[in-house]
This record gives sequence, C-alpha cells and structure tokens, in this order.
Amino acid sequence: MPDSQPFLPFALPDLTETEIDAVVRVLRSGWITTGPETRAFEQEFAERLGVKHAIAVSSCTAALHLALEAVGVRQGDEVLTTTITFTATAEVVEYLGARTRFVDVEDDTLNMSPAATRRLIEADYPRHADGSYRHRETGGRLAAIVPVHYAGHLVDMPAFLAIGQEYGVPVVDDAAHALPASLDGRSVGAFGCPTAFSFYATKTLAVGDGGMLTTDDDDIAARARIMSLHGISRDAWKRYRQDGTWYYEVLEPGFKYNMTDIAAALGRVQLSRLDEMTARRVELASRYDAAFADLDSIRTPVVREGVKTAWHLYPIRVQPTAGITRDEVIDALKARGIGTSVHFIPLHRQPFYANKYGYHPAQFPVAEAAYAQYLSLPLYSIMTDADLVRVIDAVYDVVPATVRR
Repeated sequence: MPDSQPFLPFALPDLTETEIDAVVRVLRSGWITTGPETRAFEQEFAERLGVKHAIAVSSCTAALHLALEAVGVRQGDEVLTTTITFTATAEVVEYLGARTRFVDVEDDTLNMSPAATRRLIEADYPRHADGSYRHRETGGRLAAIVPVHYAGHLVDMPAFLAIGQEYGVPVVDDAAHALPASLDGRSVGAFGCPTAFSFYATKTLAVGDGGMLTTDDDDIAARARIMSLHGISRDAWKRYRQDGTWYYEVLEPGFKYNMTDIAAALGRVQLSRLDEMTARRVELASRYDAAFADLDSIRTPVVREGVKTAWHLYPIRVQPTAGITRDEVIDALKARGIGTSVHFIPLHRQPFYANKYGYHPAQFPVAEAAYAQYLSLPLYSIMTDADLVRVIDAVYDVVPATVRR
C-alpha cells in the first residue's frame, strides 16, 4: 500500500546557516571565481589529511583526469580499475586516448580485488624489452591502477601500492566515497599516491559539485595546477586582482577545471563540520546494523578490522532465499515513500564499454552476483531518528523475514 508520508529522499546535503553565511560573504566580496577562498580551502584540506598539496577543482572527475594525465597516461596506454564504480572512474581514461580494463571485486567489501588485479597483470601483461608491462594482444602499456573505495570502505591500499611498486605502475586513488575514512590510523589521501575526492551533493562534504586532488609529489601538483586552468602559467587566476599581472603564457592545452570561491566557501565550512557529520552517519549505520542483524534475507555491509569507513553508502544485498528480488524491493520501498539507489550498474555491462571492448558478465562473477542483489538505503547526516525507523520498518514490511538467525 502506498505510504501517505512525504517522500524520504535517498540523500540530502547537510547545510546550515553557517554555510549560507559563508557563501553570502563571498557573493558580497565581488570575487566569486577562483581566489583566496579556494586557496584557503586547499590549505585547510591538506592540513586535515596530512598531505603536502591539495588542488581544488570542479569535480572528482576533473581530479582523476588531472591525476592520470600528470602520472603519464597517454594515447594507447591501459589502466586497470574496478567494474563496480561510477562511469567517471573509467571515462577519464578514455579522455586521454587510453583504455580501461576492468577487474572483479572482493565479495565482502565489493572493493577492487588486489588478487584479481595481480592475476590479470601476470596473465596479460608480459614484461617488455623497455621494462614496461604491455598487453600481450594490444601491446598497450600498463600505465596506472585506479582502486576505488566502494561505499566509503577503504580498499587494501598497501596491497595495491605493493603491486604498483612491483610492476613500476603508478597508483591513482579514487576516493570519491571515502572522506574521511582511514586504515590502521592512516587517513585516506595520505598513502603516498595521487588521490581524487568528490564534493558532489550526496557526499559527506558537499559543495554541489567540486573535488580535490591531493598529492605529496611536487611535480604532479605543479602539473595538475597548470592543467586545471587552461594550461596557463601559474597564478593566472590572479590576473584581474591588484596583486596579479595581465601577462600569462599558455604552456599546454589544458582544461577548465578550477573551483570557484563560492564552492570553496561551502567546502571550508563543511570541512570544519566533517567529524560531526561523519559521526551521525556512523550512528545511523550502526543502528541499521543492529536492526537487520536477525534478518537472513538481507546481507548488510561489513567493516574490516582496522578500517574506519566513511559510510558514504549503506548498501544491503537481498539474498536469493528472500523470496523477493532486488528490483521488487526497490519498487516496494518507493511505493512506501522511501528513496533508494543502486551503486552501481557494473561498467562491464554498460553499452559503451561492453560494445567497444567485448566485456561479458561471465568475466566478473563476484560483481555480477552482487549487482543482482544490492541496493543502497538512505543514509545522510540530517536523517532524523524517525526517518531511520521509517526505513527500517519499511524494509521489514517488504522483505520476508521468515528465516532468523
């Protein structure tokens, strides 16, 4: 029966009067594009993560593109990444004239599997005379590995960094979901490789659209800064300020990826509230865990030892024994006014990648099994206790609970 209550969205940003005041202050300043607010946001973000450089950009997609370009991914190269991710992770590889090769995931976290990554390299990328590893059929150079922290749970970064070091391949970290997660006390973004963050409207730190690239490498940071603003010489954003100069040089055909001071003002306040917003997500996720602990008909997310997850998502998996499909659960929850989403349709299923590269579901058995089962429940820091109870009650109403532990 349809729910008479207002629709409960899958996600909402957590914005207060402090964020509004910060944006108004920037609007009244007369300087609304990239400027001092953006630089302050970069400095504060770098200090928070304990990294040397933070480059604020227009999206996580932009950050990934800049990172891969900076580490040397070029036409004809090949990049390994997970099949369970948003298309942005792979599309930036296509921007550079390179190609993706997708890797299956681990069953518990749904993160990219280090073991499967190593098997793929060993099977398909023999060592070339020049010391690079090239695909045995295409001849494409293995140029980067891009792990993704699914739902905010960190991947096994030490394992991927070890693989990268062994094969001489840079690792670029897609941390769109992962702020402010950590592994064994080490913050996401502080593992020594370029890392891309998202500040999209559904993320814990939300500015509408925006992103950040972090790195300890001076050369990568310098390259990314230049390429993020049309490839023109450093500090060209200042050319309309009193401390700037009209003269600039185009060093490379770059991109239009700079962040505005409007977004940065939002970001600075959101960064100051990050722990508070994350704590609420952790509380909500733990209450979901407790509520569903006795249900054999759904599988709840795991958190591995040593991991502090960001809880960007709360994905459940509807088990084959439930007597109801994932799609039926989504429809039934929607009829009760509960918003959900699916993260993600695996990229090997998407027409562009399937048609261009010939992927088929049998190549990714773990991802395929999970995709048939998972959906993400509402999880955001301004969810009320009543909202949470409403979701839990709806799940119990929809998913048969005939089997209990």
